[in-house]
Amino acid sequence: MDQRIEHDSMGEVAVPADRYWGAQTQRSRENFPIGVGQETMPAEVIHAFGILKKAAAIANHACKSEKMTEGKMIAICRACDEVIDGHLDDHFPLVVWQTGSGTQSNMNANEVVANRGNELAGKKVLHPNDDVNMSQSSNDTFPTAMHIAAVTILEKRVLPAVDALAATFRHLEEKNAGIVKSGRTHLQDATPIAFSQEISGWRASLERDRQLIETSLPPLRELALGGTAVGTGLNAPKGFDVSVAAAVSELTGIRFTTAPNKFHALTSKDELVFAHGALKALACDMMKIANDVRWLASGPRDGLGEIFIPENEPGSSIMPGKVNPTQCEAVTMVAVQVMGNDVAVGMAASQGNFELNVFMPVCIYNFIQSARLLSEAILSFNDRCASGMRANQEKMKDNLHNSLMLVTALNPYIGYENAAKVAKKAYRDGISLKESCVRLGYLTAEAFDDVFHPEQMI
Repeated sequence: MDQRIEHDSMGEVAVPADRYWGAQTQRSRENFPIGVGQETMPAEVIHAFGILKKAAAIANHACKSEKMTEGKMIAICRACDEVIDGHLDDHFPLVVWQTGSGTQSNMNANEVVANRGNELAGKKVLHPNDDVNMSQSSNDTFPTAMHIAAVTILEKRVLPAVDALAATFRHLEEKNAGIVKSGRTHLQDATPIAFSQEISGWRASLERDRQLIETSLPPLRELALGGTAVGTGLNAPKGFDVSVAAAVSELTGIRFTTAPNKFHALTSKDELVFAHGALKALACDMMKIANDVRWLASGPRDGLGEIFIPENEPGSSIMPGKVNPTQCEAVTMVAVQVMGNDVAVGMAASQGNFELNVFMPVCIYNFIQSARLLSEAILSFNDRCASGMRANQEKMKDNLHNSLMLVTALNPYIGYENAAKVAKKAYRDGISLKESCVRLGYLTAEAFDDVFHPEQMI
């Protein structure tokens, strides 16, 4: 493999000739052989670095053009555009399991942007630290990249996925209007419910989760950039923090602001904990919805069998013709992963010692994984399961009329205790509620028919 020699403050390092990273990135590759090729820094964070480095160049040019010349700014911006677009993803090899401040990933970005910018400029005009990292520190850039990445994935992937599934449920409510089925509590028969009402509960859960995620967004839109090393803003010109936040807003189309207290912004990760809590709430609701669908579709003959779901693939290697609720199972596994990630995010956020949190890479790694998995799982469930869901009206009707809990309709006429006796006798003797009620002498057959209307109990 062809190599070139790069140097940093510790000396010279051999780097692959076809890669834009420099000495510090290479040292990190060699010092942290942990999860190589598998648990690398999320692409969302890398692209966020491209945004913030471009924004910093623009802000530095506005604040101190004598140092950030127009030529340097243009070279940085051109290179950053390629980072943002994902064209340079192969030049960001570093794993999550590195320094807890994310310093090496920041330097990875500085080196790639500098080397690619120099190549685009046709001459060496950029230094990774002096120019690309001007007015910045890893301690404020990494938290900034975390927030940009978190906001972007929530707004552009998670919320649209939630909206898509909620829209499907809204359509299913309309399609299944008028269908009455047995309700269930404690996995036991309960009083009737309209199938559309049951679906509306799923939809409302998603809509509430959307509200919770939206509530978490404003704090995430505050950026640490401008705090530099410990929050004091050392080596950053006056007004840089406001200017760079405005530039990030312009580049993303999302309104970001500078954090009012940089000491908090560098060390606290409570915004990410709060936002991930909303993701966990969404995961909990998706677990419930997927399990409901799985139960309702159970069978096809020996289960509840009240709905039909799409048959996507064979379900067994030994049992011919078996089809399983695989989309439901995928969703529930994702939900479990998100719940586990929530523990990791919370533990990482608790490690803010003095002026810096040093668990930031693992914090954002788990956050991004949760958001990505949820958005993908919800869309897959929507497209391959929910959209093709159909009511088995005959089975719903049979189960409804076989339910002993319909006896609740008799409470106003014969009282709770007598109604309980009717239900127990019907169950014990294997007879209908009507026959049980008549045998016990509580109502005549005609009187029973006058007051017993399951479809009117919703």
